[in-house]
Amino acid sequence: MSLKKSIRFIVVKSVGQYINILRIVHPKKALHLSYTLFSHPRVGRLSKDNLPTVLQDTHKETFQHNEHQFQTYTWKGNDTKILLVHGWESNSARWEKILPYLQQSGSTIIAIDAPAHGQTSGIEFNVPRYADFINKAVKELKPNIIIGHSIGGSACLYHQYLYPETSIQKMVILGAPSDLKTLLDNYIKMLSINSKMYPVLEKHYLKNFNTKLDNFSAAIFAKQIKIEGIIAHDTNDTVVAFEEGKKIAHNWEKGHFITTNNLGHSMHDDTLYKEIYHFLFEAKK
Repeated sequence: MSLKKSIRFIVVKSVGQYINILRIVHPKKALHLSYTLFSHPRVGRLSKDNLPTVLQDTHKETFQHNEHQFQTYTWKGNDTKILLVHGWESNSARWEKILPYLQQSGSTIIAIDAPAHGQTSGIEFNVPRYADFINKAVKELKPNIIIGHSIGGSACLYHQYLYPETSIQKMVILGAPSDLKTLLDNYIKMLSINSKMYPVLEKHYLKNFNTKLDNFSAAIFAKQIKIEGIIAHDTNDTVVAFEEGKKIAHNWEKGHFITTNNLGHSMHDDTLYKEIYHFLFEAKK
């Protein structure tokens, strides 16, 4: 283990021990800290004065939604529109490597910054809020295709589950987690938080999102999705387990499962991008 990883491991475990102690003396503060660490991204912000090169020559538009503002970046093309939805602690610049392939179609391509990421407002990220932002973008921009990476893919599935009658005709999901329960389990294990925190966090989700963790599952959402799509997942994904992708694919009747190897969680790969292009623009309906 490298020195950097060793230091991070020690810091993570120390935070977990602090939460365990705090749970005994001040349970409300322990809940607040646990939820904050789980839902407040540490990186992924962008400054409008120092945007990555790939985002600089785009049409930029800020949408107002409730008390929030979310940022979009558009590479203008024809009437076919593709909406790109990034994942946790990332931003719209993550699509740089797939852009040349999508642009071959001549399509208009729109990337959205997630809540509390990029140039979008807020400090808290969660899938219901992200899906709400996606719905606003879909209503305003009317994309034909939506592509989501990681938890952005989960948000796309949740959105399609909630709002099946939209302009979206095809969907591509890359390295997405299925179950919120699994994410929370992994988070608790990573920090070595006392398992007694789990029902407390679960109660918090039930109160704020009106859903039980067991029911908040992309695999469950996929059962109701009628449009055609791709689920791609790498066997060596160390961030989101390969089994998560399999669960989604198993339940999505019109979902085509693509297995990749040695791409990791980023899923950047010319062969995969060519296959996605073929599915979106060349495959027979």
